[in-house]
Amino acid sequence: MQKIKKAIVAVAGSGTRLLPATKTMPKEMLPIVNKPIVQLVVEELVAGGIEDIILITKWDKKPLEDHFDHSLALEQDLEKTGKTKLLKEIVRLSEMANFVYVRQKGPYGNGTPVLSAASLVDDEPFMYVWGDDLVDSKVSFTKQMVKDYEKTGHLMIGVQEVPKEEVSRYGIVKLKGKTMQIEDIVEKPSIEEAPSRLADFGRMILDQDIIDILKKTPLGKGNELWIVDAIRKYVRKGGKFYAKKIVGGEWLTTGDPLNYFKANLRYGLKDKEIGKDLKEYIKKLSK
Repeated sequence: MQKIKKAIVAVAGSGTRLLPATKTMPKEMLPIVNKPIVQLVVEELVAGGIEDIILITKWDKKPLEDHFDHSLALEQDLEKTGKTKLLKEIVRLSEMANFVYVRQKGPYGNGTPVLSAASLVDDEPFMYVWGDDLVDSKVSFTKQMVKDYEKTGHLMIGVQEVPKEEVSRYGIVKLKGKTMQIEDIVEKPSIEEAPSRLADFGRMILDQDIIDILKKTPLGKGNELWIVDAIRKYVRKGGKFYAKKIVGGEWLTTGDPLNYFKANLRYGLKDKEIGKDLKEYIKKLSK
């Protein structure tokens, strides 16, 4: 069985729900405390053994690309001023993985980034993630998924239970009996029609079979190309695809103001430098 060493990261979205903050700044570069969202995603991937990170971008994502490159002037300034701890952190950013940037081409939809990078993951399993979805867990969720794959060889997607009243916002998985094998994925069902409360999110292990199906998948809802449509076809053809729950952690979406703020609070409260003071400030506000 091939080891998973590559990840495709979808970062070509416009972040319209976070305007005007995203007018000149990629949404994936918005900070969670003092790290951009995408850096936290990349750190999770690297902790899971990923070596090659393929970021699917578009014309306005240059700040993101620069973030993972060496900044010689900054590095020299930090060295001259004796800020060695910061220097090590800045150098680490550009050296923790091999970074590849591909401009997205094709129709709208979350299936398009996979096709844009298809030639770079030819005939091998790979991680596919959204660049604005975070998983805060004790053990990297990527590592959890990769370990499962190495044991079973099963393709999979991350899932998390959501409140009953929120099922209509997400793709909800239907499982086979009491197993974690996926029978179907129902996109944004009503509360009455929802087959479970397990919502899928932007962490997947895919392979060439999914790419081949995706190439032949017609545009779906909203005239977009959906990765879930390819997964459903794979399952209907007899392929085994599994749901994977997070162990010791939580999925955090950052695509809208409220959830972005919640993610900042969660990471801020556990930060060694500001966590204690932030907790006290929240207590003060609550009074």
